[in-house]
Amino acid sequence: MTPDPEDGDIVQGLVVDTEVRGLLRGSVAKLAEKYGAGYFLERSRAGEKVDELWSDLGAAGLLGVHLPEEYGGGGAGLSELAVVIEELAAHGIPLLLTVISPAICGSIIAAHGSEEMKRAWLPGLAAGSKKMAFCLTEPDAGSNSHAVKTAARRDGEDWIISGGKYFISAADEADALLVISRAGGPAAATRNPLSLFVIPADSPGVTVQPLDTAVVSPDHQFTLFFDDVRVGPEALIGEPGNGLRQVFAGLNPERILAAAISSGIGRYAIDRAVRYARQRQVWSAPIGAHQGISHPLADCHIAVEQARLATYQAAALFDQGENAATAANIAKYAAAEASLKALDQSIQTHGGLGLSKEYGLAELWFVARLMRTAPVSREMVLNYVAQTTLGLPASY
Repeated sequence: MTPDPEDGDIVQGLVVDTEVRGLLRGSVAKLAEKYGAGYFLERSRAGEKVDELWSDLGAAGLLGVHLPEEYGGGGAGLSELAVVIEELAAHGIPLLLTVISPAICGSIIAAHGSEEMKRAWLPGLAAGSKKMAFCLTEPDAGSNSHAVKTAARRDGEDWIISGGKYFISAADEADALLVISRAGGPAAATRNPLSLFVIPADSPGVTVQPLDTAVVSPDHQFTLFFDDVRVGPEALIGEPGNGLRQVFAGLNPERILAAAISSGIGRYAIDRAVRYARQRQVWSAPIGAHQGISHPLADCHIAVEQARLATYQAAALFDQGENAATAANIAKYAAAEASLKALDQSIQTHGGLGLSKEYGLAELWFVARLMRTAPVSREMVLNYVAQTTLGLPASY
């Protein structure tokens, strides 16, 4: 198994933390080193969870660092949560659930939930004692929130939810499901008004089915079915039919934090390759002395550092209350591309050992590749930038 990173051996690069973020990064690194990449891979290969790590992250205040203090959070911002998520990934622990439960779901509830809902869920999400899955994607709609078919209809004061969701992460360990639904009535051809609900995962009519993928992670994927699931008025987030604005309180953070995971994977890959290139000798010289090895790694490092800078710029805009949509999409795109490039080069640097389970690099490729498609595909990012940023004609 790959040895745990030694103190100070992770490449830091161009991002300059404030004093507080530097201390935060150090705390995350210390906790990550306690478990190590080997722990993450062993649990992932066995189909097991990382409950001990998750509990420790919650107890240390790291999962809810961005949530309001009055609800058990740290009162900081998305930038600080990006530090937590990136640093875990940079130590070989890319936890998808950190992006979903406290980040997407926690951010939406903090921004738009009722006082009762905030008090019911935010302290648990921050502490790690409660988990929530985000349910947007559908088989026919993909991530197009305008075209979801899952519908909510009124029945007295209650709501009845019917439909299905696809590729839902960690639904098996969620206490509740944050479900994006059409707000009732016949489906429109283009845009439909949306409503958001927090549904207890054990509600009658909810069916959770495993979805097999090649991704090596403790956070598995699922198909969900909602068969006339009845919830009370307290389950509704905000106003019915006003869900699109509420969704983006979670989607922009999702893109930024996906970029943080990718950036961390890129750092981890380069660190592994640099360490190996320093130690591995051929013809009486370290292989890292050869430009055929050193230049590609330097090129990858530059790309990862550019992605990190874009990620923290996007997080800063979000924390300042600015429109971070373009920056979030650019950061997600840049980080996913840089991560894959760095990981591939790290595998190549190791030669045949790069495909060995002992080194744990090849299996990370599946998570890195997932980030190129999720939470928004590279093609949809290009569409957004072309149409919204550059003002080119819409293609769809």
